[in-house]
Amino acid sequence: MARALEQSDSINVLVVDDNSPDGSGAVADGLKVEHAGRVEVMHRAGKLGLGTAYIAGFKYGLAQDYEAICEMDADFSHDPAYLPRLLAALEGGADLALGSRYQRGGGTRNWTLPRKLISRFGSLYARLILGVPVNDLTGGFKAFKRSTLERLDLDRIKSNGYSFQIEMTYRVHKLGLTIVEVPIIFVDRRVGQSKMSRKIFMEAVMMVWKLRLGLV
Repeated sequence: MARALEQSDSINVLVVDDNSPDGSGAVADGLKVEHAGRVEVMHRAGKLGLGTAYIAGFKYGLAQDYEAICEMDADFSHDPAYLPRLLAALEGGADLALGSRYQRGGGTRNWTLPRKLISRFGSLYARLILGVPVNDLTGGFKAFKRSTLERLDLDRIKSNGYSFQIEMTYRVHKLGLTIVEVPIIFVDRRVGQSKMSRKIFMEAVMMVWKLRLGLV
C-alpha cells in the first residue's frame, strides 16, 4: 500500500476487506491511521465474491468524485510502480488501460506451466468468442476513466469470479470505447494461495457464452 501511495501525491487507496481471517483488515485499519486522508478501508461481513468487491470499490470511487479509478490485487502480484503508466494511458486517450501480461514487453514470473496454459487459453478463448481485440482479457490490473464506469451499468455486471475481468472489458468494448494495453510483469503472489477453483473456472467458461448470446 505504501508503494502505491509513493507513486503520486494524487493517489489514494481503498482496501476492500471481506472479513479476511488472516487479519489483513486490521492491518489496513492501522495503515488508514498512519496515512490519514489517503487510505480508506471498506469492511464487509464475509466473502461476498471478487466481483462484488470490485463493484463496491468502483461505486465508492465514483461517489468520491475521482477522475480515474484503478483496480489491483493486494498480494504484491501487481507492482504499484505500473500505476503511473496506466494513468498516463488514460491521459493519452484511453478509456480503459489494461495491465497486460501478453502485450510485447509483458510477462509472468514464478508460474507453473499448467497455470500459464490456463491463463493463455482463457484469454484466447474469450477473445475468439467475444471478438474483443485485447491480448489479456483475464488480468485484474486496470485503470478506468470515471466517464467509462459512469457509462457502464455496474448493477448489470453478473460475474463474481474469474470471469469478472472478462465481462468488464467486454462491456467497455461494446460501448465502442478505447482500450489500451500497458505491458506489465505479473509476479506470482508472495504469500497465500490462488483462489482459482474448478467452479470459478467453469463460471468463466459459461459466462463468455452468456455474454456472446446476450443472456446477461
